[in-house]
Amino acid sequence: MTKSLNLTKTFMEQKQKDERALRSIRLLDKLRKRPVLGFAVFALILVVVKLMADAGAVNAGLINAIGSTIIYCIVGLGFCLLLGYSALASLGTAGFIAIGCYSTYYCIAEWGLTIGVSLLMSVGLAIVIGIAVGYISLRIEGIYLAIVTLGVAQIIKEALSAIMDTIKINKYKLTFMNIDGLLIDPDAMFYILVAVLFILMLLTSNLMNSPTGRAMLAMKNSTSAAQAFGISLMKYRLMAFVLSTIYAAIAGMLFMLYVGYVSNSSSTLFSLSTSLNILGAVIIGGTKSIWGTLGGTFIIYGINSMFLQDIAFFRDNPTLITIVCGLLVVLVVMFFPGGLVQLVWTLILKIKGLFKKWRVRRYGLEE
Repeated sequence: MTKSLNLTKTFMEQKQKDERALRSIRLLDKLRKRPVLGFAVFALILVVVKLMADAGAVNAGLINAIGSTIIYCIVGLGFCLLLGYSALASLGTAGFIAIGCYSTYYCIAEWGLTIGVSLLMSVGLAIVIGIAVGYISLRIEGIYLAIVTLGVAQIIKEALSAIMDTIKINKYKLTFMNIDGLLIDPDAMFYILVAVLFILMLLTSNLMNSPTGRAMLAMKNSTSAAQAFGISLMKYRLMAFVLSTIYAAIAGMLFMLYVGYVSNSSSTLFSLSTSLNILGAVIIGGTKSIWGTLGGTFIIYGINSMFLQDIAFFRDNPTLITIVCGLLVVLVVMFFPGGLVQLVWTLILKIKGLFKKWRVRRYGLEE
C-alpha cells in the first residue's frame, strides 16, 4: 500500500511539472497572438534593468548601450515595413536620420522652440522630403531603387556638411520645455526611449495586421495580383517609404537628445555603413517580424557595445564582429529567408509537437 501511494504521489508530481511546462508553451502562444502583452513585458524588463543600474546592481555603461540600441531598433521598425511588407530596398536610411537629428537640434538651439514643436517640424520635413524622394525613386524597382536612395542619402550628407558643418550637436546646450537652466535629464531620456519604442512597436503591429499592411504584403507577394485587386502600387509604396522616413527622423531626434556630441563632418552615423547595418539587422532577424527586427538590431549593434567591449580579444579585433554579422547575413539568406525568428518558431513548433506526443504516450489521449 505504501509503495502504491508513493508511486501515485510521484506520478502526480511529474504530471504537475508537465502541466507547468505546457502552460509555458501556451504563454508563448498567447504572447504571439496578443503582441501588446509581449511589448509591455519587454518594456517593463528594460525599465527594471534601468532601475537596477540606478541601484548600482548593473553597470551604467550597459544602460547607455541599451539606449543607443533602442534608437537603432526604431529605425529598424521603419525599415521592416519598407523591406518586409513592401519589398523595397532603400540605402538612404542614414540620410533621413541626419535630417531628424539636425533639423530638431536647429529648431531647439537656434530658434528656441520646445522639443514637441521641434519634433513635429522635423517629422513634417521628413514627410515632405520622403514624399518628394519617394515619388521619384519608386518609379523604379530592385537594385536601381537602392542606388537612387543611396545617391539621395549622399546628397543629404554632403548638403549638411556644407550648410551645417559648423553646427556640432551638444545636448548640454538644450533645455527642457524651453526653460533656461532646466537641462534634459539623461535618465529621463532613457524612459522616453523605452516609451517611444513601445508605442512604435504597438503602432507597427497594428499597421501590419490592418488592411493597409495586408495590401502592402499582397503587393510584395505579387504586384500583378495586387493590381488586379485594385491595390495602387504607388500609393502603398509611397506610404511605406514615408513611414520609414518618419521612423528614421524620430530616431535621429532621439539620438541627438540621448547621445549628443554629433558632428556631421566626422560622425559615421550618417554614412553608408549605418544604412547597410540596418539592412543587415532586418535581414538577420526577419523582414516581417517586429521581434526579429529587434533581435537582429541587438545582434548588429547591441552585443558588441553591451558585452564584447569588455573582453580584451574583441577590443583588439574590432572587425571580428563585422565579419560574424556578414556571415550571419549570408547564412540567413541561404537557409532561413524568414530570418532567425523563423528558426526560433520552427524550433518551438517542433518542441510542442514532441511534447504532445510524449504526453499522449505517457498519459493517453485527454478527453
